[in-house]
Amino acid sequence: MSIMAEIFLILHNIRSTHNVGAIFRTADAFAVKKIYLTGYTSEPYDMFGKLKKDFAKTALGAEKFVEWEKIKSAAALIKKLKSENVFIASLEQSKNSVLLNRLPRLPRGKAGLALILGNEVKGIPKSILLKSDAVLEIPMRGKKESLNVSVAAGIALYALRFC
Repeated sequence: MSIMAEIFLILHNIRSTHNVGAIFRTADAFAVKKIYLTGYTSEPYDMFGKLKKDFAKTALGAEKFVEWEKIKSAAALIKKLKSENVFIASLEQSKNSVLLNRLPRLPRGKAGLALILGNEVKGIPKSILLKSDAVLEIPMRGKKESLNVSVAAGIALYALRFC
């Protein structure tokens, strides 16, 4: 399923600034329209307006090319995006998930897709999963049950953009 519409990312409660930076860089590569940082996800700049070193090390300047915004409440953001006709998908392992490579085309008339990525340990809260139009899962073949969130973001963005 190739998404030609706009793709947005919602990074919810991602604790590692390195991961946030890496996702920014990957988002630039796949022409993500905007990144929303929700919950306690780290921002690129510190309280003095200086770029965080951990972020800069992996983003390599991508914050200059990808629009982003800090919004505390993921639930409020999801409600706003749904009112703008954006399809909401969470990337998470769940008994109700659809394999990423089996997601059908976006419903007609959708303005884009917002992909939610969650905390490195706890994932995406159930309350947010319930607000999603779909829960997507990356098919896994090895012994490990999960991937680093920035790696998962890259795989999902590639699949959404080109497959």
